[in-house]
Amino acid sequence: MGRILTQLNRFWLAITLLILLAITLLSLWPAGSLPSVPGTDKSHHFIAYAGLMFPVALRRPKYWILIGIFFIGWSGAIELIQPYVNRYGEWLDMLANSGGLLCGVLLAYIANFFFLGKSAT
Repeated sequence: MGRILTQLNRFWLAITLLILLAITLLSLWPAGSLPSVPGTDKSHHFIAYAGLMFPVALRRPKYWILIGIFFIGWSGAIELIQPYVNRYGEWLDMLANSGGLLCGVLLAYIANFFFLGKSAT
């Protein structure tokens, strides 16, 4: 597990940008052509944004908290744009996104402590 986390830590920026691109494209794709996947809409939002924040929080670059705030703003912008691309923008989706971001931070702290031996400071 430590080896995987070390690689994630090494390529955190590329992984984060790919996840952000995937979230953006899937969030703005017309709803009628999206595949059906198990789970609820809110759980999808929660998991996607937890995955988005995890590599950032694991690496903890200098401005990682500002990056998290940017992700909250990005998710809000997506919710505002969605009605223009045949989707439904919901503020509860943004709440699920924010909860996912917090979960990603928590999971990164746990991973850093138990698997990489780093403290939270």
